[in-house]
Order: sequence, then C-alpha cells, then structure tokens
Amino acid sequence: MLDVLLTASVSFIISFLAIPVVLQIAEQKKLYDVPDERKVHTHAVASLGGVGIFGGFLLASLLSIQGQTNFEFQYYFAAALVIFFLGLKDDLVVLSASKKFIGQMVAASILIHLGQLRLDSMYGLFGIEKLDEGFSLALTYLTIIVVINSFNLIDGIDGLAASLGVLTMVIFGTYFLVNGEQYLAYALLAYALAGSLVAFLIFNHHPAKIFMGDSGSLMVGLINAILVIKFINVAHNPDVKMHFTSSVAIGFSILVVPLLDTLRVFSIRIFNGKSPFTPDRSHIHHLLLNWGLGHTAVTLVCVTVNAGFIALAYTSRNLGSTYVLSIILILAIAGFCVLYYGKPRRSMTISRRADGATEFKTTSKVVTLTQEAATADNS
Repeated sequence: MLDVLLTASVSFIISFLAIPVVLQIAEQKKLYDVPDERKVHTHAVASLGGVGIFGGFLLASLLSIQGQTNFEFQYYFAAALVIFFLGLKDDLVVLSASKKFIGQMVAASILIHLGQLRLDSMYGLFGIEKLDEGFSLALTYLTIIVVINSFNLIDGIDGLAASLGVLTMVIFGTYFLVNGEQYLAYALLAYALAGSLVAFLIFNHHPAKIFMGDSGSLMVGLINAILVIKFINVAHNPDVKMHFTSSVAIGFSILVVPLLDTLRVFSIRIFNGKSPFTPDRSHIHHLLLNWGLGHTAVTLVCVTVNAGFIALAYTSRNLGSTYVLSIILILAIAGFCVLYYGKPRRSMTISRRADGATEFKTTSKVVTLTQEAATADNS
C-alpha cells in the first residue's frame, strides 16, 4: 500500500510542477488549440497537457516497478513512448488519420508480440471459450485500437477524459492491489497514471487552462487497453482472490462510456459512408451539451453513469458475461435514445465577422473570441 501511495504522490507532484512549465512554453511559442465549428471551447487553449501527464506517469512508474521481475513492462513503456510521440506530433503538426492508425498498430504490435498481451478466450461470452490464434490476435488488435481511440474521442470537453481516466485507473489499480504481490506492478502502473491525471485536472477543470491533447488522450487509452486486457485474463482465473466468471462484462463496464460512445459514433459514420475517423459533433458530451448542461455537469453525468454501470456489472456478476453485457447494452441504448429524442437539440455554428473576429452562435448566445485568438485562428 505504501508503494502505491508513494507512486501516486510522485506522479502527482511531477505533473503538477511540469504543467505550468508547459503552459509557459505554449504561451511563448503560441502553441494553441484554436476553436472551430466542431469544438466547444471559445478561445485558444494550450493543448500539450499530455507532456506533463506523461512525464509524471513515466518517471513514477520507472521508479516503482521492478523491471527484472516484470519483463513485459519494458514493452508496455516502449508502446507508451510510441503513442506519446505519435500524439505529440499530431498536437504540433496535424497527422492524417491513416498515419495515426499506423502508429497505433505499431504500438499494439509491441504489446501483443513482444509483451505477450493477448485475449485468448471469450470466457463464456456468447458461449465462446478458447479462441484460435488468428481470431485471438485479431480481437486483441481490435480491442487495443478501439480503447486507445475511445479516450481520444471522448476528450471533447473540460475535465471529461481525465476524470474518466482517474475512475478507471482507481478501479483497475485497486483490483490488482487486492490480488496480491504478483499483480502489484499493474496496480502501480494504474496509480501512477491516476496521480498524474489528478494533477492535470487542477488545470483542466472548466474553464480549462490546458488540454491534454492527443499526446495525453492516446496514452491514457493505451494504458487502459493494457489494464483491461490484463484484468479480463486475471479476473477469470479461479486462483485469484477476486475471481469473476463475468470478467469480460465487468471489464467492458469499467470503460463503458468511452467504449460505447466510440463504437456508436464509428458505426454511424461507417453506415453513412464516411471514414470512422471523420470528426463531427455527435459524441455523448455533445448530446449532453445540447441538453443545456455545462462542462462540469456533463463530466459529472458521464462519470456517474460509468460508475453506475460498474456497480451494476459487479452486483450481477454471477449471471454470466452474456446476460450482464446484454443488460448494459439495453440500458445504454435506451439512454442514447433519450438523449437523441427526449428534447430538441440546439445547434452551434461558427462565423467570421467583417473585422476578422470569430463568433460561435447557438440558440442562446453568441461568444466572441478575443482578438489574439482570432489572430491565431487566421495563422
């Protein structure tokens, strides 16, 4: 327990001290995320928070996790470095969706083929047990890519991705901590990221001073992908202290909000003949904003709903993964239907005034960007 507290404290302190430095550099170099027609912020904001998150997380993890007894972690950190620099380049010089996908596949390959991270069984989901090697590889690649992108896509309003990340890291970290020394390294990994995200939230609550950017959101997604796959494999093992026959459904419930939102949005885009990576304003946080909720309220709703699904999956764990997952999907679909059809949705458009300033127009108000942000938008 002391190791966990020290790891979380070190990561928190490093990130807390690093983020103001990142803010200062972003101010000097004018490295801003400038609003456009699909974004909800109305002024230019620094988007390199992932640098501070990654610095605290990586240093705290390297100091606490014993590499000689946990060989796979060298590959986890290698994959995290690939994802971090991929996201950082996208924050500085926008990458195409295809290049980002290739980078994610490289990171996934490191985890699967070198780190031996595999989903080799469905553990009774839909009556399926052991998977053949080809299907196991395909499923593991798909899981890693989807989870990585789910946190990237949910990072649309102040505090949301980081808050969900703290929730998932605390859940995963506590589970692995309870199961003993054998899984302590995974608990330390989770709490190292949790500490960094808590420090980041101090600067990211609404109105945000800094965004985590792709360098942060992609990396948070990667660590969640590692931990959820490990959780599913470990939790179904009858020899561990906390054994769940519904490990697949419980693992899904821990990531339910970002996962379901990503799968829903990807499905809609593909059905409409678009690339699944085409940006739009159809994510769950956009739908909740259309209901008139603010950034803080949307974040609280999403985190509360996610926690509620985790509690539901845990209390009904003896029903088996198929039944538990079916209940989750039915409730989630019902919730999305309420968001879509329960209330008329507001729209927001962006326009340029004659004097060069930028206006965001909604049904209720017009927000004008400062001249500095408008200048940044023109550059």
